[in-house]
Amino acid sequence: MPKTVTLRLSDKNYEMFKKLAERDNRPLSNFIETSVQRYIEHNNLVDEFEMQEILSNPELLKSIKRGIEDAKLLKGKNICT
Repeated sequence: MPKTVTLRLSDKNYEMFKKLAERDNRPLSNFIETSVQRYIEHNNLVDEFEMQEILSNPELLKSIKRGIEDAKLLKGKNICT
């Protein structure tokens, strides 16, 4: 179910986002949501080329598997808190 979020923007950013949304003929909220989704996908996901490199590197795969096992056993530093 969609959620409503209040967002405080500077006048400068508001005007810039509003113009860009109008240029795409979209509501401001849709423009902001889509922009954030694209940013997250671009910065947090690997593309097909990178994934092929990862999957073709046995040492890296071993290291990733060890890291996953360590995480399951709660070994190492907790950098999330």
